Amino acid sequence: MINSRVKQATITLPTLRIHNLARFRIPIFQSQPYHSHHRSHRHNSKSSAETQKPHNTTRNLLRKPIPLLADLKQIQDPDEAISLFHYYQQMGFKHDYPTYSCLVYKLAKSRNFEVVETLLGYLQTHHIRCKETLFIGLIQHYGRAQLVDKAVELFHKIGSFNCSPSVQSFNAILNVLVDSGRSEAANEMLRSCSKMGIWLNSVSFNIIIKMWLKKGDWEMARQLFDEMLERGVEPTVVTYNCQIGFLCKKGDVEDAKSLFQDMVRKGKKANAVSYALLMEGLCSLGKYKEAKKLMFDMEYQGCKLKIVNYGVLMTDLLKRGEIGEANSLLVEMKKRGIKFDIVIYNMLINYFCKEGKTAEAYRMLVDMQIAGCCPIAITYRMVVDGFCKTGEFEEGLKVLNAMLMSRHFPRMETVRCLILGLLDKGKVEDACFVLEEMEKRKKKFNFDSWEVIVKDSCTSDRSHGVHLRIISRRAFLLETKKLN
Repeated sequence: MINSRVKQATITLPTLRIHNLARFRIPIFQSQPYHSHHRSHRHNSKSSAETQKPHNTTRNLLRKPIPLLADLKQIQDPDEAISLFHYYQQMGFKHDYPTYSCLVYKLAKSRNFEVVETLLGYLQTHHIRCKETLFIGLIQHYGRAQLVDKAVELFHKIGSFNCSPSVQSFNAILNVLVDSGRSEAANEMLRSCSKMGIWLNSVSFNIIIKMWLKKGDWEMARQLFDEMLERGVEPTVVTYNCQIGFLCKKGDVEDAKSLFQDMVRKGKKANAVSYALLMEGLCSLGKYKEAKKLMFDMEYQGCKLKIVNYGVLMTDLLKRGEIGEANSLLVEMKKRGIKFDIVIYNMLINYFCKEGKTAEAYRMLVDMQIAGCCPIAITYRMVVDGFCKTGEFEEGLKVLNAMLMSRHFPRMETVRCLILGLLDKGKVEDACFVLEEMEKRKKKFNFDSWEVIVKDSCTSDRSHGVHLRIISRRAFLLETKKLN
């Protein structure tokens, strides 16, 4: 078993200067045995010789499978991945870029950046040639972890890893800066591209144009668009769509139409999103019929209708309470073979819950699962909230059970309302069940929430005294159990 072999292996690695990784070593799962790389190579070579044609033999020999990579991909725990990495090293396996990058990705995903930086230091000092994709992935992980300065630092250090940064990694750092709200830094980065020897592409400009539009600065966005044309960078449909969407949200639908027509004249074929943005603008002005007519124009131009176009119309109809016309639209979608997505189902469920039609909302929840569309957290929350608002607490508990099985949890206000409702119905055990599920998921009521429950019980005519004592006792036992 690999588990015993890892324990017996020595920690000293004279050829690998990453001794501080040793403190992360833990046993590998005994139920998942791993074989040495020598044995795996023999097996795969034999298989390759038996199944591949003669003229592919040379290429297959050059691309022998690396057993450690397959093993690392099977492991979810990053600490176990480090242990396996050590084990292969001590068995004489010589790590190179593929195995290092695989481990780095796994560690970055788990936000173990301390060890990531140690590995990067080793790659750098030993001049192991790296691919740019490694740094793009790391920059994105740093961004998600709000380590923006680390991402910028890594981007500027790419050249020291025997790798030249290109516009792809440049765009990755631009995205991180924009997403973190550092608009000035992103703009400065864009202006310094020539010093770095990087040629901007349409994606680079799209990132910054979207940034200015999000900040509401139409003039800056247009200046950048004009600069894009001056530099000979061809705008994409995305470039036009983000501007069309901005104008439509402002209510400048006529200007948006002009930009749309300009895009078409310049040979850019509008997509479903382009039309959906115009439709949304028209609906916001109360021009539903004109928006729907745009769908016929869309088909005439050879652009296939998508769920996003129907979603715009459905949103407007439900907002205006036109449920009859919304049902007709659903029938039309079915006839056209357009499969409902989570957005459409959520819109309908939200409408039914707001109208107090919880039976219809629940039916929609069931129908979507039969159709193979999995509910998300917000879907369950809307239905549970809907049942609580109509006083159908036992039905709400059933949906809560399904929600918990899907590893989702409702808002604490919903839980509080559900507990009060169950107590009112005399369902003490059900209320205790909800509390226990809260405890399992480390969810807690704060003092204010408990105060609301107590006040509600004391001010109502309902007899909650016994119920509250049971609930308080159960909560006390759960807390005591946790402390022990």
